[in-house]
Amino acid sequence: MTFVAPTAKIPRAAVAAGIIALTDEDAIARHLLRPLFAADAESVILAGFDAHARLIALECLSAERKEHCRIAAQCWNRILGRRIAALLMAHNHPSGTAEPSEADVRCTREVVHFLTAAGIEMIDHLIFVESGHFSFRNAQLL
Repeated sequence: MTFVAPTAKIPRAAVAAGIIALTDEDAIARHLLRPLFAADAESVILAGFDAHARLIALECLSAERKEHCRIAAQCWNRILGRRIAALLMAHNHPSGTAEPSEADVRCTREVVHFLTAAGIEMIDHLIFVESGHFSFRNAQLL
C-alpha cells in the first residue's frame, strides 16, 4: 500500500485542538486503550467495531524497536476478516510528546485511504502519552 501526499508541519491550532488531557479522556481511552500500552516501547492497537458500534476485534502490536511499530499484513488480514465496519487506531509515544510525527500523519493517510477503499470508516487515530492523548479527529486531520 502506497499513498503519497505532501508532508507539511501540522498547524499549531490543529495540534492544540487534538490534545486531550488525561482528566478529559473518555471511557474507551481511559479503561480500554491506555492500560494496553507499555511506557518504554511504542505499541499499536487496532480496535474494530461492527455496524452497531460493538467492539468485535482487537489487535495489539508491540514494536520490534523502541521508536516505531510496523503493522504486518497478517494483522490486517485478521482484523478485516472479522468484517468490521469501523476502525479505531491508537499508539503511544514513549517520548512523552503527543504531537504526531510526519510518519504518523503519512501512515494515517495511508490507512484511511486503504479503509475507505474497503468501505470501512476510520473512527480516529489516537496517540497516547502519560498526560493524555492526541486525537487526529479532534485536530481535523482525518
